Amino acid sequence: MTKRQGEVLDAALALLVSDDESLTMTAVARRASCSKETLYKWFGGRDGLLTATVQWQAAKVRAVPLDPQTLDRGRLEASLIGFATDWLTVLSGETSIALNRLAVGHAGSDRRDLGAIVLENGPAAMRQRLGSVLEAGRRAGLLSFSETGEAFSTFFGLTVRDTQIRLLLGERPTLDAAGIERAARTATQQFFVLFGTSEQVGPCARRTPPSGA
Repeated sequence: MTKRQGEVLDAALALLVSDDESLTMTAVARRASCSKETLYKWFGGRDGLLTATVQWQAAKVRAVPLDPQTLDRGRLEASLIGFATDWLTVLSGETSIALNRLAVGHAGSDRRDLGAIVLENGPAAMRQRLGSVLEAGRRAGLLSFSETGEAFSTFFGLTVRDTQIRLLLGERPTLDAAGIERAARTATQQFFVLFGTSEQVGPCARRTPPSGA
């Protein structure tokens, strides 16, 4: 994604969350100061533009590739904390809140395109992205779980809790950057308690008490 394409997608997001009825190629071209021909060349049409817009928003939640051969507890923990921090930051942003509200509305109507796109490129994409990190941790002997999907769902629950539903129902975001980082660290520590192995080394590792303790 080029810088210019990112600017166009930001313009499409702003237009989408302000009035989804106006998300036409003409409206986006006008708002982004580019030609419709360029939009069609880049995205192929409105559905392609919608998909790219949702993917652009979801891409703000980053997952650092990890090598199981060199992975240790510290690197895995940092990766999970970073992922959780990005996740909570994006979810609590005005753009994601508005976008998810629109997607829920579309899912219950004849216009189900946005709901399906958000489902496929939001939660499903997050599952795949984080799944590779969790698998690397399991192959390195730092995590133990039977199903990647189960581990993902647990991490999702520990990280998001009821934050998303409260925001969708109108509650204003209450966590600042420091609060989001604390929540991400807490979720990661709780995740290691549930799925960490005795091979891990770090503040959440299971330690054998000293003799006589």
